[in-house]
Amino acid sequence: MSGAVSGGSDTASEIRTLRTTVVIYAVQFALKIGVYLVTGVMALLAEALHTLSDVFVAAFLLAALVISRKDSDDEHPYGHGRAQWVGALVAATLFISFTSFELLRESVPALVAHHDTKHEHLGLAVAVLVVSMLMALVPLLMLLRKKPRGASAKAQLVELVNDQLGLVAALVATVFVMYGFPIADPIAALFVAILIGVNGASLFKENASSLLGESPGREKMTRLEATARAVPGVLGLHAMRAQRIGPDHIHGEVHIEVEGALLVRDGHRIAVDVRAALRAVEPGSDWVVHVDTGPPPEGESEDGPDSAPPETSPHASSR
Repeated sequence: MSGAVSGGSDTASEIRTLRTTVVIYAVQFALKIGVYLVTGVMALLAEALHTLSDVFVAAFLLAALVISRKDSDDEHPYGHGRAQWVGALVAATLFISFTSFELLRESVPALVAHHDTKHEHLGLAVAVLVVSMLMALVPLLMLLRKKPRGASAKAQLVELVNDQLGLVAALVATVFVMYGFPIADPIAALFVAILIGVNGASLFKENASSLLGESPGREKMTRLEATARAVPGVLGLHAMRAQRIGPDHIHGEVHIEVEGALLVRDGHRIAVDVRAALRAVEPGSDWVVHVDTGPPPEGESEDGPDSAPPETSPHASSR
């Protein structure tokens, strides 16, 4: 059986990117909260809270990614690949329950009382927002260039896109406030809150489905079925199913049908060939191949005198 999810160069690159992201988020939070205290721009407070949650989320996703690389053990015979989905699920929950809810709680009352809010040093706020956008571009471009496959890196990519959209909204709001439209500030904060909530809900749905044993998809299963049928000695197959147990790991099983007169060892050899063919198409996958006897040749009865003795008719499994 294949052990843990492969910890290849793609995963190592994603780990480096997440480490860089955590450092950038920490610096951004310090800048945003400091400038908010000076300027009073609510959009900056929204972005500061957003970034604070990002620090914890990115750190959690990093930990999940590292754990997912561990080899299989007695308690986790199929490896630790699901750790990334757990991390992404927690991240989605934090996006919705903490960041989005807190921003809504702050921005909605401010829509009514926006005329009472005083803003100062707005040029400084604009400068910090622009610098934050440039800083957030670094890990975003790193992930886009690598085209991440792991759930942790994909969750972080979603959040980095949230960051850029939120920063653009905050920047536009600050400029409007500078020109005498203070209501733009709480509107921008409200926009960021809704954006985070929607993306968080989408992320939650995707990773919850993976944790529940999601299929690799109809197209991939069709290709795998065709591969198994093409193996010499396979007369047919049924009950083929598989589930994703990690970002790059599939566990599945299939019943193949072979000629009833075959010896057990010959049926087992065909099962081994099927398993090898499936793993060649889907590297890192793990398959249990059950061997069943197919229908007898035309004109011959399963219980007839010419049928194979019970002890030589294969009905076994190969892992």
